[in-house]
Amino acid sequence: MRISSSMIYERGVAGIQARQADLLKTQQQLSTGRRVLTPADDPVASAQALQLTQTIDVNARQRTNRDYAQGQLQVAESTIAQASDLLQRVREIAVAAGDASYTDQERASLADELKGIRSELLGLANSTDSEGQYLFAGYQGTTPPFVENAGAVQYLGDDGQRLVQAGPTRQIALNLSGADVFQRIRNGNGSFVWGAAAANTGTGILGPGTVDDATLLTGDSYQINFSVVGGVTTYDVVDTTTSTTVLAAQPYDGVAGSIQFDGMRLELKGAPADGDSFTVDPSTDQSMFQTVDNLISALGGPGGVPLANQLGVSLSDIDQAIDKILAQRAMVGSRLNEIDGLNTLNEDLAVQYQDQHSKLVDVDYAKAASDLTQQQTSLQAAQQSFVRITGLSLFDYF
Repeated sequence: MRISSSMIYERGVAGIQARQADLLKTQQQLSTGRRVLTPADDPVASAQALQLTQTIDVNARQRTNRDYAQGQLQVAESTIAQASDLLQRVREIAVAAGDASYTDQERASLADELKGIRSELLGLANSTDSEGQYLFAGYQGTTPPFVENAGAVQYLGDDGQRLVQAGPTRQIALNLSGADVFQRIRNGNGSFVWGAAAANTGTGILGPGTVDDATLLTGDSYQINFSVVGGVTTYDVVDTTTSTTVLAAQPYDGVAGSIQFDGMRLELKGAPADGDSFTVDPSTDQSMFQTVDNLISALGGPGGVPLANQLGVSLSDIDQAIDKILAQRAMVGSRLNEIDGLNTLNEDLAVQYQDQHSKLVDVDYAKAASDLTQQQTSLQAAQQSFVRITGLSLFDYF
């Protein structure tokens, strides 16, 4: 085979260019810190790295979502905490109003304070977040959820929950239903509510009712009717829903006693007059605004026994409202705790994903530095060999 001078030049130049390309690639790897500069360098690693990059981006987006949700929930939690403080003050006022030494003017002052508290509660119920969305309006974030209508507070929102993707399989609600927080509150003791007839003339005060056996509750309405004959006080319990007598001619000592029927127990103090009656009805949903309105109305009425009976019911209603709002606050707290847990998991996953991505595409500096030295030596050898070979001539031997 004949080897021409042009072939020698071509092969020499090709060898030098190949070594220069290898050297340049290694230099780029060292300068960028990346082993895989193009998909052609390692197709399998490139595909895996692309998938990991997408996972890292999703993970980062979910972290952003959680930060946003955390901010929204913290605003909601702060608002609910303020409402809880106001309800505690309402309870203090209800307890203070029971002081028999209070004058009508003093009770009127308490009622004025309650009116201010009611306005504050309404303002809190219509609170907005940093973006101007109403916190307790459900999906109706641009519409005030609570409005005054004929002296009562009406809810115009819905039960919708605005969700964000907080994790691969977890969505977290940003808001609470205003109806759940401020309206759907069972009155009385949560199972039944009691009250004294407006026409009562005795000193009987019906205290807080309790449930002895929930399985015996009927959900019916009842009336307790007192009769005083010859100085002897008795009472009948009538189921007004079915028009049947549950208890008849039960003795009452005229001072205090416990009335028990159909799984319920009520404590009565004082001496009911002949013809006095009390009602017992199933609990219904009552807004905290209505609870405050009822207390204001009671403080504007007569004192003494009628007020004591109304205050007893109001205190139970207020306690139900406080329990409800504390439960809602606990729900927000559980979501915030979950976000904290997801953030911790997110940080651990982010480290793992970055480590895996680094192993796939990042350069091994020790190996790359060694390769660079070797490639520089190979390039120098190729260049020197090319010079020596292209410099050969038969004329040098004559």
